[in-house]
Amino acid sequence: MENCIFCKIIKKEIPCEKVYEDEAALAFLDINPVNIGHTLVVSKKHFENIYDIDEDLVAYLAKIAKKISIALKKMGASGTNITTNNGEVAGQVVLHYHIHIIPRFEGDGLAPWPTRKHKEGEMEETAKKISSML
Repeated sequence: MENCIFCKIIKKEIPCEKVYEDEAALAFLDINPVNIGHTLVVSKKHFENIYDIDEDLVAYLAKIAKKISIALKKMGASGTNITTNNGEVAGQVVLHYHIHIIPRFEGDGLAPWPTRKHKEGEMEETAKKISSML
């Protein structure tokens, strides 16, 4: 993708602070981190989101995310959030599949995800709908 910032980073047209690289993936520090050490893992081949990317490649990128999470823990993080935003409504800003690894620290002030309660019968109905689409 010619205007994709991550593709430009992969092609070394835009610099990054690289954490990891191999033939299929690149990991680098987020330019606007949630916390220090916030890292992005991207596929070198362009896929817009989880709906488009090959399952084996997603699994491979997840293994890299795990290794980076372990490194961040060794550096003092108390935990990590590993997340992928798929679609603009979900907060995806760069339309190139990527995984966020966000180090978490005691007292970092970041709130957990908001939650809600299921309405009567909603949980069972939703599970059935999801299962029927698989």
